[in-house]
Amino acid sequence: METELLGRTGRIEVRNVGGIDETSVEFEPGITVLTGRNATNRTSLLRSIMAVMGSDDASLKADADEGQVEFTVGDERYRRTFTRTNGSVTIGGEPFLDDPEFADLFAFLLESNEARRSVARGDDLRELIMRPVDTEAIRSEIRELEREKSRIDDDLDSLADLKGDLPELERKRSRLEDDIETKRAALEDKEAEIEALDADIDKTRAEKQELESRLDDLREKRSELERVRSDIDLQQDSIESLTAEQREIETDLEELPDEPMGEHAELDQEIERLRERIGTLEREVSDLQDVIQFNEDQLQETGVVTEHLDDEDGAVTDALVDETVVCWTCGTSVETDRITTTLDQLREIRQEKLETIRTLESELSQLKEERETYREQQQRKETLERTLDDIEVEIEDRETQLETLREQRDQLNGDIEDLEAEIETLETEDFDDILGLHKEANQLEFELGRLESDLEDVTERISSIEDQLTEEEQLRSQRDEINTELRELRTQIDRIEENAVTEFNDHMETVLDILGYENLERIWIERVERTVREGRRNVEKTMFELHIVRSTDSGATFEDTIDHLSESEREVTGLVFALAGYLVHEVYETVPFMLLDSLEAIDSERIATLVEYVADYAEFLVVALLPEDAQALDDNHTQVTEI
Repeated sequence: METELLGRTGRIEVRNVGGIDETSVEFEPGITVLTGRNATNRTSLLRSIMAVMGSDDASLKADADEGQVEFTVGDERYRRTFTRTNGSVTIGGEPFLDDPEFADLFAFLLESNEARRSVARGDDLRELIMRPVDTEAIRSEIRELEREKSRIDDDLDSLADLKGDLPELERKRSRLEDDIETKRAALEDKEAEIEALDADIDKTRAEKQELESRLDDLREKRSELERVRSDIDLQQDSIESLTAEQREIETDLEELPDEPMGEHAELDQEIERLRERIGTLEREVSDLQDVIQFNEDQLQETGVVTEHLDDEDGAVTDALVDETVVCWTCGTSVETDRITTTLDQLREIRQEKLETIRTLESELSQLKEERETYREQQQRKETLERTLDDIEVEIEDRETQLETLREQRDQLNGDIEDLEAEIETLETEDFDDILGLHKEANQLEFELGRLESDLEDVTERISSIEDQLTEEEQLRSQRDEINTELRELRTQIDRIEENAVTEFNDHMETVLDILGYENLERIWIERVERTVREGRRNVEKTMFELHIVRSTDSGATFEDTIDHLSESEREVTGLVFALAGYLVHEVYETVPFMLLDSLEAIDSERIATLVEYVADYAEFLVVALLPEDAQALDDNHTQVTEI
């Protein structure tokens, strides 16, 4: 969502957050300068803004059980609450952002900002730059398209097999049509012969009614016999088809694991273990954040003002520049640098735990996919087993029906033999010919019926195949589209990374040019492939390496590393990188606030230039500055001196 706050005044109300008891500050669109010395709760106010925007990088006041931050702009109100229960702080409310990750990385640029610290430590920057990009969604889409392509390939293979059946089916249909014509002609001839003989014996037919009745019975029995034989053939074909399907299912079952649910159960245990591990790490990260925040707030509260005083004996000045504080945990005097170093170590531990969480979440996602595969196998196994049971029941039923039909056939054969024997005793020489003709006609009718039934089956099969083949072109078109999408998706991550690196480099060059450092010619990122060790194997991994080009007084340039830069130069480099991320990912489109703190490594004029440049993007740019640095900014900007 876009900020939709253009031109409107915002108001922040804070109670019991960080080092603040209670305060209320209005922010006009544009630049707001929080000016003052240390221990004036500037950082606590910045973290309060972060909290109501959605960040968890804020803490409840140490001596309070409840706290809150409210941000009001126009008719909209956003709220974040802090509640301490049994020593644990719960954060609730309805913040401005649903997901503060972009803001935490590239908009809230306090001293502890992860992007600034990662550059200062010389970490691989790829994870930071690409974190806002949902590459897992792209990979998931690739997997889904590959499954769809595989399904289409299977369908096309089936159609190819069907297409191969068509020529033989066409030939079979042609043969059946010829055979039917031949049988019909033969039947017509027989019926003509029967009609001629019937005319000859018409005079004596009344005397031979009993023989005619037996002949009718014989025709009925023969017709019924042929029907039973046809039913027997159908049942045998069905049993053969079911038996073939039974073998296929048994083969499919053999390819599946014997007990998918057993492996599934083990996966459930591993997934639950990973969830518990992630939960433990998240609680540890939360505890670490509370410790870090508390110590940062305490450092702010116990900060020392180091001004040059015109004191003859220097005693007052010496007291002011004493760089030790009383440790609030053990009560002993320690150097401020030692606490700062410990805080850096805690931040590194927190970052390591966050990286571990991300790794475990990736493993958890893979295990869930594996579990889903086992579930699908289990469902497939159960479906096949049910189908197999149904087939076995149907085969048994059809075999029972087949046995019954065979008994009927045997009974009918016996009846026909009896009738034929009876007819032989009744018939006279005059009826010998007509009896033979009736038998032949009956046989021709039966054969014709079978041929016509076979023709219907073949025609229906050909029609079905032709209908299915009409889908072939559509399937091929779908497969081509999927192949195109897959090619694009498989290169999309590379393109995204390349574009991100290019944009980062362009923006870093712009920001660095604005700052105008004479000995820092260029800061740029290179996308490289490195062979790294992961577990027991070596893998190719994409990394983003930071390069720094410096110049000498004589104008010569050389490449340097972050390790060789001074502390102030590292801070500047980290800030330049974070600002580039803010511009590349267009964080200003969704986050109304940009926060800047701990800019002491940059001189006043450059701070002023940088603030004016960033102000063109941020709706509310809030900068915490020392009074001497604030003087370099335009007097028209809003200044907050008391919090």
